[in-house]
Amino acid sequence: MTGQIRKFSPAFSTTPAVHGNPYRVLISCLISLRTKDTVTAGAAGRVFETADTPERMRDMDRITLERLLYPAGFYRNKTRILRAVSKELCTRFDGVVPSQMEELLSLPGVGRKTANLVRAEGFDIPAVCVDTHVHRICNRLGAVSTRKPEETESALRKLLPRRRWSDVNRICVPFGQHVCVPLSPFCGGCRVRQWCQQRGVNRWRQMQ
Repeated sequence: MTGQIRKFSPAFSTTPAVHGNPYRVLISCLISLRTKDTVTAGAAGRVFETADTPERMRDMDRITLERLLYPAGFYRNKTRILRAVSKELCTRFDGVVPSQMEELLSLPGVGRKTANLVRAEGFDIPAVCVDTHVHRICNRLGAVSTRKPEETESALRKLLPRRRWSDVNRICVPFGQHVCVPLSPFCGGCRVRQWCQQRGVNRWRQMQ
């Protein structure tokens, strides 16, 4: 497919079944750590069929939740985190996912990437969610020159208009999974190649 960017699906957290539901976005993001989107989608789907509220998740026994999450990576640790997060939501926030950054960061296992994703996809609040794809692509393009995701987030917040903050993750994640991959990206035929500085790219391939 030289000259064309391959079609690809959006990240699971942006799909209709999850988008607009802060709790589902939060849980899906926590499940997705070191796990492929297809596996995340399957695991999250099974979990939500049984427990789609903090109360139900809190009350689910450990073994049942582990079985629902498998084969997601680190499923035993994720079981502990999901139950702890749900308990905190019930105890401190009346079973409602908070929208404020500070409150989200106070939840077990929630970092800036997860918190920003919840704000963007769960609440439609403009937020720059920087994961490994966003960090890599923005530096590779030359849009930013940063060493850490937190620095990339700060740089993008200054660089982009607020109304575009949430678009960054939605665009970069699937693009980074299928085209601008970490090693030997598909630069041949990439439509943004003329604007890309190709920082750190020593070898590239044609589109498949």
